[in-house]
Amino acid sequence: MALIKSPLSKSKPFLFLPSTPARKLNSQPTKLNYLLVASNSSAKKGLQATADDEYAPLSGADPGSFGKILLSDVVVRRRRRVFWGRKWNSLDIVTAVVISAMHVLCFCAPFYFTWTAFWVASCLYVVTGLLGITLSFHRNLSHRSFKLPKWLEYFFAYCGVQAFQRDPIFWVSIHRHHHQFCDSERDPHSPTEGFWFSHMSWLFDANYITEKLIWKCGGPSNVEDLERQPFYKFMQDTYLLHPIALGVLLYAGGGFPFLVWGMGVRSVLVFHITWLVNSVSHVWGKQAWNTGDLSRNNWWLALLTFGEGWHNNHHAFEYSARHGLEWWQIDITWYVVRFLQAIGLATDVKVPSEVQKQRMAFVKEAFQPEPIR
Repeated sequence: MALIKSPLSKSKPFLFLPSTPARKLNSQPTKLNYLLVASNSSAKKGLQATADDEYAPLSGADPGSFGKILLSDVVVRRRRRVFWGRKWNSLDIVTAVVISAMHVLCFCAPFYFTWTAFWVASCLYVVTGLLGITLSFHRNLSHRSFKLPKWLEYFFAYCGVQAFQRDPIFWVSIHRHHHQFCDSERDPHSPTEGFWFSHMSWLFDANYITEKLIWKCGGPSNVEDLERQPFYKFMQDTYLLHPIALGVLLYAGGGFPFLVWGMGVRSVLVFHITWLVNSVSHVWGKQAWNTGDLSRNNWWLALLTFGEGWHNNHHAFEYSARHGLEWWQIDITWYVVRFLQAIGLATDVKVPSEVQKQRMAFVKEAFQPEPIR
């Protein structure tokens, strides 16, 4: 593993796994459910033309003519057509149906409230959101911030599959591309293409993801470390079946209240806390480190996301298992990692050194005394 300088800033490193080189456009890509193979120059040109057609035209010659996102300094450069005037494929439809169905279940929540269903949803919120998404998909698999025994790594990853956010290979690939090309034209979910697009709309557009990962990034495979493992390949091929099976078990165990709260309410909450990190944390908040991107720290989002809201900290030290770097910055995921480390289950836990912090700190202007008159 190595830290390589990002093209966005001379001082910003990003995480690159030597075992996951980017492939050339005309090489044979590893099978990914969400990617369309662009195997020659004509396919690349066709993909580029499709991508250009699905962007709404700018309202003027100025690339910043869409203006800034409300109460921020983030300029929207382009807006992609989200619902109308674009092509929908079968994967887009499945994604939209699943996410819409979970939101529809939420509308039923007040009519099917029971305390038992509430606590079931709360437990699953922690299992899928904390253990599955933030600890497993994000800090363990995407950034290799620490190591776990394989049986425990797979268990936590399976918890993440139950969050209805696709399989680990998809999630990790998208996230690694995000860090490698953060807030640039190659970022899969940059707020420079619109707040709501960065929040969730990009998920409904497989052609957009293909454009980002193949046409702009040069190749699909930055997750060969996961693709070599049969467990993750199996999750990739069957990811939709596992949360559906959980829904069946919930209905069998507690009827419609368990289904509404344990699947609908819980899934939607985990959806949006994950998406808020992609959108809000790149628009509003404070920057403590010179990362060269739009990442921000948000204390209130950190409380909702088990510590993920310290997002500028994370972009400064992507390899770090700890996001809340100050004692007062609550980071529940880090507390879990520390517990696992204390009992010998988490090893090679990475945190930034003081020297690394100094390198990423903003340069303070030297004090200049006023001249004596």
